[in-house]
Amino acid sequence: MPDEFRIRQDLKRLVLGDYQLPLGVRETNLAPPAQGFTVRFQEGKGDDPDTYLFHVVVGHDRLRALIDAAFNLLPKEVTPVVEIGSRDAYRMVDVYLGEEPMPLVEFLRTWYEFEEILLEDVTIGVGANAEEPWVDVFIDTWKGVVISIPVELRDEVEAMLAGLGLTEVEATWNELEDSIDDEDLVSDTVLDTEENRPDLEELLLELRERWMLELNIDRETNVDEAGKHLGMTLWHAVVFATNSDGEEGRGANIVLWMTAGSLAQAEGLIEDALLDHPELVFESIYTMDRVAYDDRPNSLGSLPPTRRRAGMHELTIEPWGSVTDGPPSDLPQLPPGQSPATGSPPQLPGSSGGQVGDN
Repeated sequence: MPDEFRIRQDLKRLVLGDYQLPLGVRETNLAPPAQGFTVRFQEGKGDDPDTYLFHVVVGHDRLRALIDAAFNLLPKEVTPVVEIGSRDAYRMVDVYLGEEPMPLVEFLRTWYEFEEILLEDVTIGVGANAEEPWVDVFIDTWKGVVISIPVELRDEVEAMLAGLGLTEVEATWNELEDSIDDEDLVSDTVLDTEENRPDLEELLLELRERWMLELNIDRETNVDEAGKHLGMTLWHAVVFATNSDGEEGRGANIVLWMTAGSLAQAEGLIEDALLDHPELVFESIYTMDRVAYDDRPNSLGSLPPTRRRAGMHELTIEPWGSVTDGPPSDLPQLPPGQSPATGSPPQLPGSSGGQVGDN
């Protein structure tokens, strides 16, 4: 794990029976799961093959060995997947998908570099999939391991799990429920952010850059999780930029508020706005989220609730100086009324995973 990232030392690991929870769980009234695996058949749709879906649950003390064995099922090229609690006002989870397949060794290099964090934080799930053969390995937010494989690999996977001392069980967690109520879980961020150390948002940015991840949504539409069209909504973005004079260690965070009818339209507004600032060179988008009208900042208090046209409302440039080698860790605050990614409640163990495609 890079030196700048550090796990908090004040967290105590909860234990349910003989099951060790991730450090990100501070309190829970859930009963301990049955450690082992469930398996179910999934009929392929369209050109997709028939598959078996394994959901494997073990305590933290046994998790690394299980994941190492599961990753050995993947072919030489994979597409990374990341799921994380969303700040967006109209969806609970953000799914990031690799733009194109990458060598498995490169995916694993980053995984093992950040494994300590990814196995402890219960707001982020990580995995990789491939189409030839159709294999998907996903570590969900509660650190259950979801393995999807073509039917001919079932015996191989069951032999692998048996070698780890795991047997099939009727259920791991109570998989009949669709979600965990708020009173079932109290979660904590696991990263020590004292002394301006990076937080989970900056970890996500690191993963996005290394694995070439893009938010897996339709860029040309504006819908909520149920598919309802929202029309024009308020957007908040933070953009990284460097100085056009080429001097290292100088640049700015640019905070923008705008109205747009799609992600593509919002990005177009950002591009147009930056044309008025030739002294800055766009580097990357740090965050881009839709914000409910009632959560707009005070500076946009007079903004009408219904807007028919896209437009930029506010742009703030926050320079950072030459005393550092890059952007500072004290990034602009999130929109009012919104929590960071760590504040979104996780789904029921095993509810994530599977091949991810375009929405």
